[in-house]
Amino acid sequence: MLGIRVLRGAPPAAPAAPPKSHRCSAATASSPQLAIPAAVSLSLLLWSSPVNAGILSGSTGLESVPPPVMPRLEFLDKWNAENQRKYAENDSRFKSSKVLKELLERSKQNKEKNERQIQDKYCLRGAEWGVGDCSTVGMSDQEREDFIAELRKRTEGQ
Repeated sequence: MLGIRVLRGAPPAAPAAPPKSHRCSAATASSPQLAIPAAVSLSLLLWSSPVNAGILSGSTGLESVPPPVMPRLEFLDKWNAENQRKYAENDSRFKSSKVLKELLERSKQNKEKNERQIQDKYCLRGAEWGVGDCSTVGMSDQEREDFIAELRKRTEGQ
């Protein structure tokens, strides 16, 4: 057995089996087979110099090099300027059109209407539950029923 030592004066209880390989024993840890690789690894770790990347180690990269100057073609410049002018003209015409103004106004009205509907819906829910700004706490039963009926009419009518 690995961790048990037998006293020399005591007779052995049974014949001892031959010793197995001691993987966890202290004698193996100090063997030269493990000490040499550990020493080499430690020396490389402590005394290694930084590695140079080679020829391109100081290069800033291809992105920093400006591209060559391309020749300017007059007909392409004229065509581009004409297209930009057309686009600007069409944009200004669209922005001042009656259709766009009507759509923006209708969108604004729908937004206000939808906000009112949502507020009324939550007010009705709060009145039914007795919580929030539309709470019916403190009202008589008749006042509460009238208030909730009015809120239902407003939410269903829209």
